[in-house]
Amino acid sequence: MPGGNTRTILFFDPFPICMTRGEGCRLQDADGHEYVDLLGEYTAGIYGHSNAVIQQAVIDALNNGVSLSAHNRAELRLATLIRERYPSIELVRFTNSGTEANLMAVATAIAFTQRTRVLVFDGAYHGSLLKFGDPPSPINVPHSFLVAPYNDAAAARSIIRRHAAELACILVEPMLGSGGCIPGDPPFLRVLAEEARAAGALLIFDEIQTSRLSSGGRQALLGMTPDLTTLGKYHGGGLSFGAFGGRAGIMSLYDPRRAGHLAHAGTFNNNVLSMSAGFAGLSKLLTPEALDALNQRGDRLRNGLNALFAEFHSPLSATGMGSLMNFQFGGEPSLAKTAISLLFFDLLERGYYCAPRGFIALSLPIDETVLERFLDVMRDVLRSRRGIF
Repeated sequence: MPGGNTRTILFFDPFPICMTRGEGCRLQDADGHEYVDLLGEYTAGIYGHSNAVIQQAVIDALNNGVSLSAHNRAELRLATLIRERYPSIELVRFTNSGTEANLMAVATAIAFTQRTRVLVFDGAYHGSLLKFGDPPSPINVPHSFLVAPYNDAAAARSIIRRHAAELACILVEPMLGSGGCIPGDPPFLRVLAEEARAAGALLIFDEIQTSRLSSGGRQALLGMTPDLTTLGKYHGGGLSFGAFGGRAGIMSLYDPRRAGHLAHAGTFNNNVLSMSAGFAGLSKLLTPEALDALNQRGDRLRNGLNALFAEFHSPLSATGMGSLMNFQFGGEPSLAKTAISLLFFDLLERGYYCAPRGFIALSLPIDETVLERFLDVMRDVLRSRRGIF
């Protein structure tokens, strides 16, 4: 593997951690150190580690055969449950990752509208082939992209109207994830919906991360109905998973009973392990009540962190919504990356594992006691780094 790595985001200098086991909200590395897992597998690990319900679902699926080479009951159960949770998803198809889900959603919009342009936003991440940082990734798929500033309704409106006749879709995260947990302003998101409708383009909500903000995703909180929605991460119970779905009139393009239907292949799209684990997690563990409680804990943690930063007159802040958040550094811009990296190592040394970029995604096993202790640890970090952050 180049650099001993096959997943770039997990690498950091001088060398990355190698984890050997996990239980609940705790991880153990190859050297025997234990950490509270605040990263939650970049939002996919919402159930924590070694959850008994998920384990049993996987065991039961294994006992009935791994690769059945046919339709199976597990995919129908999961599709039905997703349809119930997200009313905008009238029909759904499964993939193996969020990256695939977004690639398929964009391709579907292009096929449906017979147009070529795709509007995306600065700082957005929709998978390894759809990254729009500064600069955009050189390995992005070669669609004809228009890139607009995030949360700038006027700029988006201008671009949409200028390119209305050729615009196939608008692909947007209701909250930037990798871009720093920056919530989309409701008026901005509503402008996108209005302008997409007027232009005859499709609005695609990438809810791969934000779906965890309520049992119906952020679209339910906003009262919005996108044309297409993409999902991933925890919907497969912590196993490989992705999904795209939306209006029946769009998704029926994939109905094999139709003449001239679009083909969508994928050996493992309906694999029984992800289908079974996903259904078990959503139906038995991630109830609306459990999800609401998790997001409330996240809000209290973020508020507690920001209160601490204010107390210490720190340039740090925590942005985000619910159980998702990201540390920001408001001091000298040239020092931001170094400061966040230093904070990451300070927390790692004290037994708390988040993303090197300062990203946190809480899991169900993280309770108030764990979060109170984390705030105490953060206070200790701030004391030790006075004058730095």
